[in-house]
Amino acid sequence: MKVFVAGGTGFVGEHLIDELRRSGHGVVILSHRLARKSEQGIDVIRGDVTDRFSVATAMEGCDAVINLVGIIREFPGKGITFQRLHLQATGNLVDGAGEVGVRRYLQMSALGSRKDAISDYHKSKYAAEEQVRGSGLDWTIFRPSLVFGPKDLFVNMLAGQLRMLPVVPVIGDGSYRLQPIHVDDVARCFVRSLEMPETIGCSYELCGPDRFTYLRMLEVIAKVLGKSGVTTVKSPLSFIRLVVPLLQKIPLFPLTSDQLQMLLEESICDCSWRRTFDFQPVRFEAGIREYLGKS
Repeated sequence: MKVFVAGGTGFVGEHLIDELRRSGHGVVILSHRLARKSEQGIDVIRGDVTDRFSVATAMEGCDAVINLVGIIREFPGKGITFQRLHLQATGNLVDGAGEVGVRRYLQMSALGSRKDAISDYHKSKYAAEEQVRGSGLDWTIFRPSLVFGPKDLFVNMLAGQLRMLPVVPVIGDGSYRLQPIHVDDVARCFVRSLEMPETIGCSYELCGPDRFTYLRMLEVIAKVLGKSGVTTVKSPLSFIRLVVPLLQKIPLFPLTSDQLQMLLEESICDCSWRRTFDFQPVRFEAGIREYLGKS
């Protein structure tokens, strides 16, 4: 199968491309800046997901489309918005697939995306899902929880804090829960779905086997780093809710109101996806040992 991938040069994309190649598929990557060179079995084509013509042209001759494009934070001054990169991009990919006759379409969404979502991120992801569901294509939607693995942002950020700071800041009481899934497991679900017609018209929430409170996750990361414990300082939620809206417009400030909302909502699911895809996912502690450098 020849698979067109939008977002193939990102964190999840790199692992997905490797999984596609291991499974014998050819790959076409749409790249805005040609961030990767073409090689055996991989064609890299310059294009922009917000340009419908370049998207449709690049899809010619492909058998399936995978959309991994997404941002976690907006920078409107640079044109980086949920509207452009979640909604407009999805619309262009769906329309392009229809124009060139590609029926199979896989969409990366996010756990927590729903009609009555509070965060703009989840609202835009759900609106993009609605475009996919109404496309008439043979679609499958995946909603991963926090994705971890080499080069991830979240776990590596926490590890950096644990290495450098004597006291680690925690928002609120740290009791909110997360259920992270390894990036290779996300890639495996996407690739297996291509050859599983029973997944057409289905949406899957993807979570790993380990469910932690935020505080417990810090403890597990500290253990892998060889630390005996974690000293934390808890910031009252009332204070954080006041400060974040004032500071989030500063690009280097590490938190937005959207991200705060999503963190407090939790990111957990029942792992029912395993009944369909039938493989053992990577455990969190074992997975982070591979790239945090301590045994």
